[in-house]
Amino acid sequence: MKNILLVEDDPEIVTLLGLHLKAPEFNLKAVGNGADAFEAACHTPFDMLILDIMLPEISGVDICRKLRETNISVPILMLTARAEETDKVLALEIGADDYMTKPFGVLELMARTKALLRRADQSNLLTPALLDAKTEISYKNLLIDKGSKKVMLNNNRIELTPKEFDLLYLLASNPGKSFSRMELLKMVWGYSITGYENTVTSHINRLRLKIETRVSYPQYIITAWGTGYRFGE
Repeated sequence: MKNILLVEDDPEIVTLLGLHLKAPEFNLKAVGNGADAFEAACHTPFDMLILDIMLPEISGVDICRKLRETNISVPILMLTARAEETDKVLALEIGADDYMTKPFGVLELMARTKALLRRADQSNLLTPALLDAKTEISYKNLLIDKGSKKVMLNNNRIELTPKEFDLLYLLASNPGKSFSRMELLKMVWGYSITGYENTVTSHINRLRLKIETRVSYPQYIITAWGTGYRFGE
């Protein structure tokens, strides 16, 4: 049974999700304000958080940011009532694993929830040998350390969100290999839903801003025209 924390102040959404995220597959705990949510997430080992952005006391954005700053890596699905791209980018930038815009379809939310949980389970099943394999990747002035989740550029640390790191590590682990946006969406985010490829594009753009000297002439993350992206060889 997967323990899920739902942070939502709309009682209709709480009731709706309670009807679907139930035993024996799920155990759902719902709280309606940010302060209680942060306290619960820090002291209870939840398998996943479904987190509304607009909340009383502490916003979902601040909760997500604080959890990531304290190295709590629980999967987080953000809910936003606004469809502006800036809200979606912000959610991903601060460390959320996925986002959905209200109103949302319950079937799609269930699919995304299961994809995030499945991806987390797969990460937990990695053996120590696999975790130690190819721990460091060095290319030109860039150093990627998988063990510490640390990226250094010209001996300066580059701060990346969890998804930015996973995306960069995947590409760097396969130098010269081209990946489509849909392939990257499936491998890094754990799902392949048409229409969400821009999630990959926005992450690529932010990675380039952080690691490329000249964004218009990238030397690390290169556009494979007609395919997607690849890492320099």
